[in-house]
Amino acid sequence: MPPAPEAPELGATLLLEDGTRFDGFGFGARTSSVGEVVFNTGMVGYPESLTDPSYRGQILTFTYPLLGNYGVPPRGRRDGFGLPVGFEADSVQVRGMVVRGLTKPSHWGMGGRLEEWLSEEGVPGIYGIDTRRLTEHLRSFGVVRGVLHVGPIDRTASTEELERRLREAPVYGKENFMQEVSPNKPQLYASNGGPVVAVLDCGIKVSILRSLLDRGLSVLRLPYDHEVPERWEGRKIAALLVGNGPGDPELLAPTIEELRRPSTRALPTLGICLGHQLLALARGASTYKLKYGHRGQNKTICFTDGRALIMSENHGYAVDIPSLKDSGLVPWATNPDDATLEGFKDARGRVLALQGHPEGHPGPQEAGFVFDRLKKKALGQAG
Repeated sequence: MPPAPEAPELGATLLLEDGTRFDGFGFGARTSSVGEVVFNTGMVGYPESLTDPSYRGQILTFTYPLLGNYGVPPRGRRDGFGLPVGFEADSVQVRGMVVRGLTKPSHWGMGGRLEEWLSEEGVPGIYGIDTRRLTEHLRSFGVVRGVLHVGPIDRTASTEELERRLREAPVYGKENFMQEVSPNKPQLYASNGGPVVAVLDCGIKVSILRSLLDRGLSVLRLPYDHEVPERWEGRKIAALLVGNGPGDPELLAPTIEELRRPSTRALPTLGICLGHQLLALARGASTYKLKYGHRGQNKTICFTDGRALIMSENHGYAVDIPSLKDSGLVPWATNPDDATLEGFKDARGRVLALQGHPEGHPGPQEAGFVFDRLKKKALGQAG
């Protein structure tokens, strides 16, 4: 266990549903939270990960041992489109944070400390535990629900009380998070820009929206269950994007049905992460839950033309490859580590989907070509 700071005030306990218990020191909010415990192998980008809506309902473990070293960006900053800068959403999305050690921050652009931010957001955190042991446990037995409790260091939570809180909490796979992550009304960005791309927002990262806007496209951001219109404010909808989000894709029946509607299905379409899964379900394919998912910044994706790209990923479900047989979709990319499907397309080239995040470039940016291809389709160009 790493050394604790002088006279730590908070203690913390993480209890997994299978009875495995970790005791350490607390930071962030003094509270208890229940969620699915997952791990991320990234070495940077914790402000973006903590605000990624795909992590809604989850307690996030970071395998990199030193967190907080560059603080968090100044909050409240917006870009020219009104989107938050330095974060993927307006607030922290995870239900808890697990780290091995906290580092004193030092960065010229920081706006505050990690622990202060989590406290203000009402999110508990635990440090000083063996995150390698925790990660190996999750890899061996699969992700499970857990309860994270932070309180005074001299009042350790009992296992019985934590077990009771777990029993009373809903199961992750049955929770529908859309009311928490999807907008309640449409919003148009860059109204004077290029062709309008409709976005079915199931908890999309703002960096995906920015990837479209930076290419001169207009973006119509829609609630997850909204009908995709053929026109908006007199302008034709030229393409569709379905992005990332939390939870089991099979729970999003309204989105799946909308993707089957003829006028929506006729649009040039790009699916990313959850959108990849929803597009497959809309064509009659099936999905399944992964043992521990893919969450990190260095995931290799192998394409059918022989290329291999490094991408950022964050998903716990996958599309079943054999189920694509009668869907009109063909495999386009796979993961060399476990042979899971990482991308598909249709024969006409109007549907393109990636399980990874082409906008999440912690280094490589090559996968951004999918946005360029969607723009060409929106402009009515070939390719």
